[in-house]
Amino acid sequence: MRTTPKGLLLDFGSVITYSLFEKHRATEAILGLPEHSLTWLGPLDPSSDELWRAMQNDQITEREYWARRADELGRACGETGWDMHALLSRVRHTQPNDAIRTEMRALVRAASRGGIKVGILSNELELFYGKAFLDRLDIMADIAVVIDGSHTKILKPDAAAYRAAADALQLPMAQLLFVDDQFRNIVGAQAVGLQCEYFDLRDAVGCIAAIAARLGLDFSPGATQ
Repeated sequence: MRTTPKGLLLDFGSVITYSLFEKHRATEAILGLPEHSLTWLGPLDPSSDELWRAMQNDQITEREYWARRADELGRACGETGWDMHALLSRVRHTQPNDAIRTEMRALVRAASRGGIKVGILSNELELFYGKAFLDRLDIMADIAVVIDGSHTKILKPDAAAYRAAADALQLPMAQLLFVDDQFRNIVGAQAVGLQCEYFDLRDAVGCIAAIAARLGLDFSPGATQ
């Protein structure tokens, strides 16, 4: 039987933050692009996104996917040489806290106040967002540990990435609940003994409620924490 987790280990992009897929209309407005010109929807509608399907089939890496999307958006704005840091600097750095899911912010706060250790395990956190962005996030006050592949160079689903996070949180694998929006990362986490919850972008609020239930928290995603 699964025990109630004593730690929560979260992916950052698309789990803690709203995904770019969900925010196309806002991105178009910020970048001055024609409305509804961004049609690729990744996991929200794989049929709309040939590049996403290539990534899921391991024909390209996740970093390559986002590198190509960033370059594409830069060219749409009449510029060249955009990477993800350049893109996110344009669309998210003005109001960093607005990029955070409201319900996830409340969940992390409730978990931390309830004595649950909360950590981030990301492959590209600082590489994509930059330190200045992270320093301005209110949610980081309730994050005990950050393991970032930007610095460690060890990327999920490598078993060493999960072990590093468990060691940093000082908890055994079986007492950690890992949340990610990529199946390959869930498979890697299960292989080393982590409890797992797949984060489905098609029902983010429902996923957050499920995480709270797994943690044994009396928490409503719509409540103010």
